[in-house]
Amino acid sequence: MTSSAEIPKTIVDESQLDDWLTTPSRELVEFVRTLTGDILILGAGGKMGPSLAVLAKRAIDQAGTGAAVIAVSRFSDAASRRWLDERGVVTHSADLLDRQAVADIPDAANVLYMVGTKFGTSQNPSFTWAINTVASSNVMERFAAARLVALSTGNIYPFVPVESGGATEEGPVGPVGEYANAALGRERMFQYFSSRNGTPVTLMRLNYAVDLRYGVLTDIGLRVYSGEPVDVRNGYLNCIWQGDANDAIIRALDVAKSPPRLLNLTGPETLSVRTIATEFARLLDRPVEFTGEEDESALLSNSAKCCELLGPPQTSTEMMIRWTADWLRSGGRLLNKPTHFEVRDGKF
Repeated sequence: MTSSAEIPKTIVDESQLDDWLTTPSRELVEFVRTLTGDILILGAGGKMGPSLAVLAKRAIDQAGTGAAVIAVSRFSDAASRRWLDERGVVTHSADLLDRQAVADIPDAANVLYMVGTKFGTSQNPSFTWAINTVASSNVMERFAAARLVALSTGNIYPFVPVESGGATEEGPVGPVGEYANAALGRERMFQYFSSRNGTPVTLMRLNYAVDLRYGVLTDIGLRVYSGEPVDVRNGYLNCIWQGDANDAIIRALDVAKSPPRLLNLTGPETLSVRTIATEFARLLDRPVEFTGEEDESALLSNSAKCCELLGPPQTSTEMMIRWTADWLRSGGRLLNKPTHFEVRDGKF
């Protein structure tokens, strides 16, 4: 995958960050040129949804096709909706648990499904199950004639040996905890309706999208910068730059099929939490303290199939760490939405 602009050495403010997150690759521009119909993004008000919608809009504008990008959310955050409106994205408010509201969503040939909930599951598991299963059922019935890409999660896998290179799409699932089981339930709904109606779907199992305002690298870097110990019991992970993840999500429409295609969406490397924290300590000129010892297993995914089909991510781990260190040092805005990467019991 090649960017249509040069990768910046540092990101100095949110304006530049948002611009870079929504800069389409040449491959994405060429792909959207082949699309028929509009792109509908469901769950567009979350952490990834706004930049995904604007990325799609900018790619379409560069391709010159005139297709619309329609962003659907409950839009509890009015600023998020306004940000999309200002950038030419059509916004539509809907609760996907309401069948009539889903019926009223505009038609589209291409659907990107970003709906889900994770944090707060321990306090309200029934809501997590409803969002992760009922909403997807409603959407699959409504958009049976569309092509879909649906975001899933690597949490549906069991912990695997660190040396394994990560769980593969062909391997067994083994969700731990209510959230992971509900996420697997979401996948099962897509699989059922795809097979029943012949709806082409790509299910993308994401492990840790990285923005600078949130994400696993920000979590680790912030601990180092603030002098807090870094927990290394869950000592290994995968991650991917959010812009690269969003680019791949859109282009995964091209490989959707029935029954659904499964793809692990993450970076190709198994990363050490201890090594990442040590690099942050060097870049931030801070001492680093660790707590716990690394377990021999971790929640890891093998992204070889996704890289083969859609190309590897363009943003290196080294670049993401350097950007994050600069962001923390300069006091860049944070969303205060920790990933809880250290959790091993599935309780979120």
